[in-house]
Amino acid sequence: MDVRVTSDAAAFERTVFPFLQDDPVLHTIIMGNVHQRAHDPRAEAGESYFVSVHDGDVIGVAMRTPGRAVYLGALRADLAESVADAYADVLPELSGVAGDQPAARRFADRWCERRGGQATETKGTRLHKLVEHKPLSADAGRPRLMKDDEVDLVGHWAMDGFAEELGGNYREWAEKRLREGTMWIWEADGEPVSMAGYHLPVYGACRVGPVYTPPEQRRHGYAGALTSHVTAEILAQGNQACLYTDLANPTSNKIYHQAGYRPVADFVDVEFTA
Repeated sequence: MDVRVTSDAAAFERTVFPFLQDDPVLHTIIMGNVHQRAHDPRAEAGESYFVSVHDGDVIGVAMRTPGRAVYLGALRADLAESVADAYADVLPELSGVAGDQPAARRFADRWCERRGGQATETKGTRLHKLVEHKPLSADAGRPRLMKDDEVDLVGHWAMDGFAEELGGNYREWAEKRLREGTMWIWEADGEPVSMAGYHLPVYGACRVGPVYTPPEQRRHGYAGALTSHVTAEILAQGNQACLYTDLANPTSNKIYHQAGYRPVADFVDVEFTA
């Protein structure tokens, strides 16, 4: 078995995408991040480390983008210790690891064995794939694309609910969504009350998110109706739709089930502390 590390996103894409593209929904986070860094000159600064595991062909992948935890995705558990060793050889420190639970646990055990410290599971997430689109309605309002003057609003909403996705600059993040036309707003009585975005397709799969409604606007069906609309947009473009939910939030899991999404896989976040 051969474990390789690179910071060249384009080379990594050429190497591992023939393996990942067999299931672009299951591998949506890795494929989306790698593709962006390989092709977008405005991708966030900082060095990323990509790992591929080979046994003749590619049999596993992982990534670590600047300032974040290692992401294993659906990595096989028996490969996790070798991947942890590869990252320990190039990273002086690491905040954590995320991925399929058995793999994340074995990675964490190996990392702590080599570097010390403790590992704590902090969050569980579930990947869902759309099986049958079912439109949802809200108490009032309608969907529309984000407007030019809503960059700060969208950025601040994302900071409140999804700060880890912003790459350090909420305004640049929101401006990118505006340029792409991938952020939708639910408007009720002339006021923006919810937002839902999606990631550009990679091998025909689009990941919905982030979805956010300010606390004072919740329980009116806005997020569900907007997610359903965004899902319809993705399908109209000829792509598959998928999304992640927080396992600690039964409300969102119920809503997305009603919209036609069904579970694919569960993942866990593990945090490292000294």
